[in-house]
Amino acid sequence: MSVDIDRFDRCRILVIGDLMIDHYVWGEVDRISPEAPVQVVSVTSEEDTLGGCGNVVNNIVALAGRVSLAGVVGDGADGDLLLSKCAALGVETEGVVREPGRPTTRKTRIFAANQHVLRIDRETLREIGKETFERLIAIVEKKIGEADVVVVSDYGKGTVTPALLERVTRAAAAAGRRIIADPKGIDFSRYTGVTVLTPNKKEAGLAAGIRITDDASLKAAADRLMNGIELESLLVTCGKEGMVLFERGREPFKIPAEARQIFEVSGAGDTVVAVLGLSLAAGSTLRSAAALANTAAGVVVGKVGTATLSRRELTAARDRVADPTAAKVKTWEELPLLAQELRKKGKRIVLTNGCFDLLHAGHVMLFSASKQLGDVLIVATDDDDSVRRLKGPGRPVIQARERMRILSALDAVDYVIEFTSDRLPELLDALRPDVLTKGSNYATEEIAGRELVEQFGGKVALIPIKDEISATRIIDSIRNGKS
Repeated sequence: MSVDIDRFDRCRILVIGDLMIDHYVWGEVDRISPEAPVQVVSVTSEEDTLGGCGNVVNNIVALAGRVSLAGVVGDGADGDLLLSKCAALGVETEGVVREPGRPTTRKTRIFAANQHVLRIDRETLREIGKETFERLIAIVEKKIGEADVVVVSDYGKGTVTPALLERVTRAAAAAGRRIIADPKGIDFSRYTGVTVLTPNKKEAGLAAGIRITDDASLKAAADRLMNGIELESLLVTCGKEGMVLFERGREPFKIPAEARQIFEVSGAGDTVVAVLGLSLAAGSTLRSAAALANTAAGVVVGKVGTATLSRRELTAARDRVADPTAAKVKTWEELPLLAQELRKKGKRIVLTNGCFDLLHAGHVMLFSASKQLGDVLIVATDDDDSVRRLKGPGRPVIQARERMRILSALDAVDYVIEFTSDRLPELLDALRPDVLTKGSNYATEEIAGRELVEQFGGKVALIPIKDEISATRIIDSIRNGKS
């Protein structure tokens, strides 16, 4: 049974766990410090995001799910920042308790030349205080019946204590709610009573006391864990080998990995539990939910930093076999994040735009030459109304949806977006391309958007057009019965 991703916006997930701020520092390295044999990182940008179980929240919200959050933060500026970011996402935070004197965990990751070179942690590992615990569990017990599924995200920072887990599992059982837990440490007995436990292979091996080297040792470890703590299900993530789902009374369900290129594995486990929780809340079977979670993980590990994915990205990734071009088509809402992700990877963005009604050899040459000017080629094609205004009655002969599918099928084209000519400034502002290309049948001063591109630090490039090929001429010849 396929997961109904469109139902995610009706699902409510209660997320319980360790809250933190993920701070990213991006920079360039061009010298070694004279003070010590270390690289000097010249900072170009910084970003703060929700980390820890907050990244589970990020993933659920990005997929249109609704979230109630329960956890602990300190009473300083980082606690304020975390709550403000939750508010901006529309997350319900009645269950977030502030503990005086406790620092809010902050992890700073430094990237230089698109490589993760250093992480700095500011945190405490001490368990939350008794008063904090009582306030937290009281809210959790009140909220648990309002949720469809409960996700426990344990980062070992003192929030998810054995006492808290015991109270949560008892309350969930009373309310008839399933619990997904992403574990920490080697004592999995504390997770007795959860519905699904999601360790990675290394964590599962350490907890079971078995060195996992093959399918047989993985199954032995899973059997020991499930029998030892009476688990219903165990989903073991195995990196490039995918995932394996173990369920009582059934053969192991192996799910091959789907990642095409791995940039960053940090946070992939958060994506897995988020998609697993939403899928179960939407009425999916556990096997279908696990398969979709595996697909989602394959998308986010191809992004830099702790990342999320949208419902549209997830749908496109799931349906890639049926339509491998679907992932290339982007919406306006996805453009800022796409541009940000490409910049993080150090990619040079090339943009070209036009009607592309009845694709011909000249267009293909334009795309091929444009791609050589950068790393990523984005093609913006006019929507049907825009083509009609530009080309006149009877146009387009090929509708925008089909034009985008045709463009997406070209190897030189990385992404496609539909736009209207009067939104070109908005498109350029969202993407800020390094290069805007047009055919040499245009004069540089005639190119719409040239001044804006140059203002952003980009340039305009004219691609030589050797043959006088025109879609309009081809269409007129067909209409007139000429070859």
